[in-house]
Amino acid sequence: MLKAGVIGTGMIGQDHIRRMTTVLAGVTVTAVTDVDLEVAKRVAGGLPGTVVHGSGEDLIADPAVDAVVVCSWGPTHERYVLAAIAAGKQVFCEKPLATTERACRRIVEAESAAGRRLVQVGYMRRYDGAYRALKAVVDSGAIGTPLMMHCAHRNAGVPAFYEKESAITDTAVHEIDMVRWMFGEEITAARVLVPRRNRNGGGLQDPLFLILELTGGAIVDVEISVNIRYGYDIRGEVIGEDGTAALGDLTPVTVRTARHLTAPIPSDWRERFASAYDVELQEWIDSLAGGGTPAGPSAWDGYAAAVVSDASVAALRTGSRVEVTLMPRPALYDPA
Repeated sequence: MLKAGVIGTGMIGQDHIRRMTTVLAGVTVTAVTDVDLEVAKRVAGGLPGTVVHGSGEDLIADPAVDAVVVCSWGPTHERYVLAAIAAGKQVFCEKPLATTERACRRIVEAESAAGRRLVQVGYMRRYDGAYRALKAVVDSGAIGTPLMMHCAHRNAGVPAFYEKESAITDTAVHEIDMVRWMFGEEITAARVLVPRRNRNGGGLQDPLFLILELTGGAIVDVEISVNIRYGYDIRGEVIGEDGTAALGDLTPVTVRTARHLTAPIPSDWRERFASAYDVELQEWIDSLAGGGTPAGPSAWDGYAAAVVSDASVAALRTGSRVEVTLMPRPALYDPA
């Protein structure tokens, strides 16, 4: 039984605690902490035997914690992930791995020096049934060599603290990781086009149109619309030499009445990707059984996503094409 400690008991932390205690197998939550200890205490109150620690470092040092789940505020991720690596403990870190390229590089270097995989980053798209089915078609060669991919990432609305660049760093970063995984290639350059503003976007420049170039010459576009009102809508279509493959209709039911066809639309990411989060954490837990190592998104993936995200932000600011330059990839992250 894996004994997990959770750093950060806000919305996503509480959701992961719920799935680890009521949905998943092979894991128990033995410790929690949060910058607001009163929140952590309330959460622990519903978990018999769970200890509340005064800091993330104390939780990591607890011998009753085998593995760490980091769900705290993004700027704190680096210090907790580095502490877990130093302690030789497995760590699942919600995205981002860290908030700067340099911080991600330090994590990659620390894990590489440790000589084994200890870090998994929470990019849940890789665990979604529809995305996995799409990748299976692409990998099979059924549509020939993939040439392009069209993506859309649409939110009904975003919080008040959302900033102009958040459309890339917090929203499109999911597509950035997914594209690297889908094509099995690195992203080499980014451009951002700025369409007419959505009147619902307040002071944001919304929508945006992100264009990514890949190592093998494929091009991917991502429509980012974060105030489109009607719901949470994720789309993806790969165009190959011999055909196309697209994410299927994820609506469980359609209704036909009075000459109209209607279907429900997810309200947010929690509804759309609920099962992906379940699969993601269960596979992470299973991978650690018997002293194993995680097979999911690595520290290198977190680093690469950060570098591409930074390049995309630079493209947004300058209006020009920005090339992506990655550090040499350590052997630890070479494909199996």
